[in-house]
Amino acid sequence: MNRQRIQLVQAALQRRKLDAMLITQPANRHYLSGYTAVDHSIQETAGVLLLPAKGKPFLLTDSRFILQAEEEAAGCEVELYRKGLYPHLKQLLPQLSIHRLAFESHYFLHSSVMTMEKMTDAIGVTLVPLTGLVERMRAVKNEDEIRLLKQSVRLNERVFQLVYNTIEPGMTELEIALALELTMRELGAEGPSFDTIVAFGTNAARPHAVPTDRVLRSGDIVLIDMGLVLHGYCSDMTRTFVAGKPRSTYLERLRIVRKAQLAAIAAIKDGAICRDVDQAARTIISNAGYGEFFGHGLGHGVGLAVHEDPSLSPRCRKKLRAGMVVTIEPGIYLPEWGGIRLENMAVVRQGGCEILNKDTTGLDR
Repeated sequence: MNRQRIQLVQAALQRRKLDAMLITQPANRHYLSGYTAVDHSIQETAGVLLLPAKGKPFLLTDSRFILQAEEEAAGCEVELYRKGLYPHLKQLLPQLSIHRLAFESHYFLHSSVMTMEKMTDAIGVTLVPLTGLVERMRAVKNEDEIRLLKQSVRLNERVFQLVYNTIEPGMTELEIALALELTMRELGAEGPSFDTIVAFGTNAARPHAVPTDRVLRSGDIVLIDMGLVLHGYCSDMTRTFVAGKPRSTYLERLRIVRKAQLAAIAAIKDGAICRDVDQAARTIISNAGYGEFFGHGLGHGVGLAVHEDPSLSPRCRKKLRAGMVVTIEPGIYLPEWGGIRLENMAVVRQGGCEILNKDTTGLDR
């Protein structure tokens, strides 16, 4: 359990005149309690964190996870529910004099709310939807978290280089994706931070391409987007290159994407507006005539989850703060040709940013 984080949430609950909060989002639960179990789906929880506005938090789980919870959630009152979460809460909430209970409305099924309301109505508890409280805290990393993110990036780059050096015509997208994820595990990662993307040729025009049995041919574009989880923290990197000698058109478009990435990097600093950073990259690509072929946002936050606050997008008016860790991943995607995306991770600092990546594959032409 992280006492300082718990106290910050408790202070926020007290300001809102809330008696407690039910933490169900897995990364938020991990962030506050240290409990690392993952949910198989939003319909099946590995446990919930009941955080009173004052006093010790409760980690509630079932028999599948009780030993892990007791081991990892030091400082929490770990309780086993034998007849289900809601019957357990029906007994526990009155014991703790909880009358106004916040819940994470962005990570709670409507059906679950309806079921829970029947229970809370019976015991005089009011449910209060709350969104983004813990996520805003998670967005700004301390130096210990940044150190762990750097380790995740380093291992991700090592995995990439080991597999990159084996890539040759005749291999399939699926073969390379499998090799990357197997190597992650072999080198100590908990697993991939998202489904690995490997795309050849025109498949690279799909920003979230799913690997297929397409065979690599000499001259094909190869786009690899990969990340892993190490000590709970995620990495995310995209490299694009050509199998063989690249053509002039590819090199021209690669330089545009790299120029856009560098423009965004130069715009990142404490206090910068997220959409202004996105615009710095988008302007380069638009002025080169490819604006309509860069459809997604420039980047996103990374931490315990591979996609978290902040969002570097045309719609985000939030300010960057020192300690935030973001991706910078501009791209050009042409359906009949292919795509190029370059992605690095950076820590926002007072006067600029610190790039976490050392690998220069595809960036140095």
